[in-house]
Amino acid sequence: MSMSTNLISANLERIRNEVADACARAGRSPAEVALMAVSKVHPVEALLEAYAAGQRLFGENRVQEAQGKVEQLRAEQVDGLELHLIGPLQNNKTSKAAEIFDAVDTLDSMKTATRLNAAAETLGKTLRVLVEVKLSHEESKHGLAPEALPELLRELATLPRLRVCGLMTVPPWSEDAETARPYFQRLRQLRDENVGAHPMLVELSMGMSGDYRVAIEEGSTCVRVGTAIFGKRVYE
Repeated sequence: MSMSTNLISANLERIRNEVADACARAGRSPAEVALMAVSKVHPVEALLEAYAAGQRLFGENRVQEAQGKVEQLRAEQVDGLELHLIGPLQNNKTSKAAEIFDAVDTLDSMKTATRLNAAAETLGKTLRVLVEVKLSHEESKHGLAPEALPELLRELATLPRLRVCGLMTVPPWSEDAETARPYFQRLRQLRDENVGAHPMLVELSMGMSGDYRVAIEEGSTCVRVGTAIFGKRVYE
C-alpha cells in the first residue's frame, strides 16, 4: 500500500530541511539544489500525495510506466509538474519519451540524441537533456565513458531541439556515503573542464537517498531521492 499523505508530506519536509542543512555546511544556498522525488515503481497516488505536499519535480525510470502515470495525471489536471526520465532510454522509445517527459537526464549516445531531437522537432518542443557519464566499472551502470564526453558535447551542439544542461552519474552503491565522494568530484571536474566550450553545461545531477549530503558538498545541483520520501518500492 502507498504511504499516507501525512507521512509523505513529513518525509518531504524532513528531506528539504536536511538538504538545507547540507547546503549550509557547504556554504551554498538551498536554492542551488533541486530536490527530485523519484516516483518510479510507486503508484500514481503516491506521486499525487507528494504533489499535494508541494513537490513539483519528479523522476521516472521507465518510459512505459511513466506513460501510464502521465495519463492519470492529466485526468487529475495537475499543473506545474515537471517529469524527468532518469533511467536508460532505448532507441525505440525516443518518440514517446519526447512526448511525455520535460527532460531526459540519461542521454549517452549521438544515435539516441538524433532520434530524440527528431521526435522533439515533430512535437515542436525543445527538450532539456543531461549527459549520463559512467564513472563506475559496474556492468549494471549505464552512461558515456568520460573520455568520450567532449566529442559528444560537440555533436550535441548541432541538434537544435536538445538543450544540454549538464551531467549526471550514479556511483556504485555502498552503505558508506563517503565512497561516492570521488565519483561526485570527478563529475564536477568533467563539468568544469567542458563548461567553457559549452556555457549551458552547469547542472550536476548526483546524489540519492543514501549519499545526497555528500553530493551537495561536492556541488550537486539536483539530488534524486526516492525511498526516503516514498518508502520501499511497492512493485517492480
